[in-house]
Amino acid sequence: MTRRAVLAGSGVVAIGAGTAVILGAGTRGSVGAKAGQNELVLEAGKTLASLMGERLPQVPVWGYNGLVPGPEIRVRQGQPLKALLKNNLDEGTTIHWHGLRVPNAMDGVPHLTQDPVEPGQAFLYEFTPADAGTFWYHPHQRSFEQVGRGLYGPLIIEEADSPRVDRDITWVLDDWRMSDSGQISGGFGSRHDAMMAGRIGNTITINAKPPKPLEVRPNERIRLRLVNSANARIFGLDFSDIEPVIIALDGQPVEPHTPSSPLLLGPAMRVDLILDLTEASATRHEIRDVFYSGLEYSLNELVYAGTPMRSAPLQHAVSLSPNPLAEPNFANSDRHEIRFGGGMMGMMSGRKSGSGMMSGGMMGWTVNGVSATGHVHDPIITTPQGRTLVLDMINDTAWWHPIHLHGHSFRVLSRNGNPTQYREWQDTVLMSPQERVEIAFVADNPGDWMFHCHILEHQAAGMVATIRVN
Repeated sequence: MTRRAVLAGSGVVAIGAGTAVILGAGTRGSVGAKAGQNELVLEAGKTLASLMGERLPQVPVWGYNGLVPGPEIRVRQGQPLKALLKNNLDEGTTIHWHGLRVPNAMDGVPHLTQDPVEPGQAFLYEFTPADAGTFWYHPHQRSFEQVGRGLYGPLIIEEADSPRVDRDITWVLDDWRMSDSGQISGGFGSRHDAMMAGRIGNTITINAKPPKPLEVRPNERIRLRLVNSANARIFGLDFSDIEPVIIALDGQPVEPHTPSSPLLLGPAMRVDLILDLTEASATRHEIRDVFYSGLEYSLNELVYAGTPMRSAPLQHAVSLSPNPLAEPNFANSDRHEIRFGGGMMGMMSGRKSGSGMMSGGMMGWTVNGVSATGHVHDPIITTPQGRTLVLDMINDTAWWHPIHLHGHSFRVLSRNGNPTQYREWQDTVLMSPQERVEIAFVADNPGDWMFHCHILEHQAAGMVATIRVN
């Protein structure tokens, strides 16, 4: 089957001269309106979604182009993308292209890299993605509520030479806090959520719908792209007897390997898996989320049905070509210690000022002793462009934190002093309570970059800082 036939069969629509493709009506609704050559429109607004299933009333949510998740955007690596954000909400918003190394002015951080896009206004994002992989897009304006109500979508940058698979499937995982009346509960940004585990919901969805068993065929190979768009939930996935192969983390290729069980996926993180499905028809395999002790549940099932895809499993290689990331130069590097503190049951390590106090006298989260508000503040690190930074990060809290750096990817060097096996590239690293993680990257993208916990309530309550690259 030719690549063109595969794309046509999956509902992919070419924009302009074939330099960008948008996944459209073949899966989750209509494609973004064409606003110019290689340009799509993303309209942020209120809409409805079947979060509780097709047989129950739809739920008011926020989405892009009337969809939750927003349209799956597919662009070829190295080809320009133009995306026009139109704001149909009653408040300002932006789009952050999570994980992409975009120019600073395109990063979508209100007041830091751009003014918020006010109601009725529009903003054109233009950039050329250097890296292939699985990414996603979401607002950074009041993200604890805007993302929590459904404003996000997957963004796939296609490799020039992808591994051979039969299907390429994206699962955007999320949880929603639903009331007894079947509506999204209010209370976004509550102090209780902010100072503990964040806003964790009670209803799990895949692509904003109740999980539906995935039918597979014997000897089929699937590339499964997992995106965690939840405000705070950490997924710990147990694939039972299936042995998935990880080929990319946060969009960046990694040496193919089977994960330890469970596979941890913190908020904002992504993982690309290869599933070689070798059982006979009528076999069922459960995928369980076992992260929260005592609250384990079945996320989904893989159900073998139909005739075998082929007589034997595929033997083609699954490794991905590396993206053009500069290797850290440890002979020309600066080392910085970063301490994350605060929260319930935690100490405000070395707190420098009263900025660690939230309204009502409750302590906030801190980065190096400072609890920041908003998106604009003095940088904790200022470095010349091209310098290698080594960050020794200490989680001085009783809670998990997925730490995200904008504008760059970094190598994860060690955990608690033990070198990592794969020295994986990531843009969001999950830190367990009291864990110490060492990362390194070349600061080669100039600008002021957010550095924060991606449990969105933690960010809003102070666990956010700025790294400046001159």
